[in-house]
Amino acid sequence: MTANLTTIIEKEVKAILNIPVTDAYNKAIELIIEQVHVKRGTLVCSGMGKAGQVASSLATTFSSTGTPACFLHPSEAQHGDLGILRENDLMLLISNSGKTREIVELTALARNLIPGIKFIVITGNGESALAQSADICLPTGNPPEVCPLGLTPTTSITVMTVIGDLLVTETMRKINFSSADYAKRHHGGYLGTVSRKQAGK
Repeated sequence: MTANLTTIIEKEVKAILNIPVTDAYNKAIELIIEQVHVKRGTLVCSGMGKAGQVASSLATTFSSTGTPACFLHPSEAQHGDLGILRENDLMLLISNSGKTREIVELTALARNLIPGIKFIVITGNGESALAQSADICLPTGNPPEVCPLGLTPTTSITVMTVIGDLLVTETMRKINFSSADYAKRHHGGYLGTVSRKQAGK
């Protein structure tokens, strides 16, 4: 059993190391800074199912590190929540297949509301219509799932999360986000205490 667990870990590590890292990351970070920090829009993250959980987590991580973000559920968007979108907002969409119906529909609905809205897409299918419609596409490398059935989103979720971490940490670096800035947004709990100490407060 231990050997099997080690093999699973090795497969996930390999998937992370095989994430295609290209200049698209620099362009994505520049676009986030332009739309959110210069034009004062919001980074609107969306995904369905487990990819949606990654998008939701990513929105809160961006928000706590100086880049205002929110999560928009793609199904709820069709029932009025689409109204959260404003001029200068930027959408970050996550879909492993690139064919998730609710996400594909969301792109059309968003562009109908705000024709010039821009999309960053994280997907395992760079040939999908969703990827092709994106302003910037960040492919995952489409690794096989470690799920014994090859079905449950497992490895794909791991690499999506890592890609999100790349975007967050590089954006923090570009905007010179400090411990003092962190403390202003994260007052409570252990991290709030640590950040205030680092900031000398």
